[in-house]
Amino acid sequence: MKKILGKKIGMTQIFQDDGTVVPVTVVEAGPLTVVQKKTVEKEGYNAIQVGFSSLKERKANKPRKGHFAKSHVEVKKFLREFRVDNIDEYEIGQEIKADIFVSGERVDVAGTSKGKGTQGPIKRYGHGRGPETHGSKYHRAVGGMSAGTYPGRVLKGKKMSGHMGNERVTVQNLEVVKVDADKNLILIKGAVPGPKSGLLLIKSSVKA
Repeated sequence: MKKILGKKIGMTQIFQDDGTVVPVTVVEAGPLTVVQKKTVEKEGYNAIQVGFSSLKERKANKPRKGHFAKSHVEVKKFLREFRVDNIDEYEIGQEIKADIFVSGERVDVAGTSKGKGTQGPIKRYGHGRGPETHGSKYHRAVGGMSAGTYPGRVLKGKKMSGHMGNERVTVQNLEVVKVDADKNLILIKGAVPGPKSGLLLIKSSVKA
């Protein structure tokens, strides 16, 4: 399974050869640098640790600097681990670029959704409003909590006010419309989770 980290740039639209307009999300994907190799003999599994997005050295603490110095690799902002089948295909310092994907491929994109704070059930779950006129005092409230005498408590899973957003979201089976290897850009059809400049994980679709 192919994987790469990226930064969400924003949305735009492009025209295809037949004149149709396609809404796309522009993602700056990679380049990733292989920082560490993990093997079955030493760690019990095969994986590579990759770094993404340059970080000024003065902003890194000593353990992070030491970890990158050990591999003779420039300090990176993000570190992630990818499981791989054949560890021999990778070398420390090797770069993984956007051109591992091609136009027409299907991908799953995971990211952290925008945080919306504490919200009521109308915004959070799409509940309907109450009457607006004739003296009604019920407009955006939660509504009935439960039955009265029995069970006499609020049942688990009741949709109520609470924290909304800022959670891990994966959008599956999106189409790669275009790959610009020179600029490390991937154009993905449709919307992906998170705000601009948010970190994304792009991987081969499990439903393709």
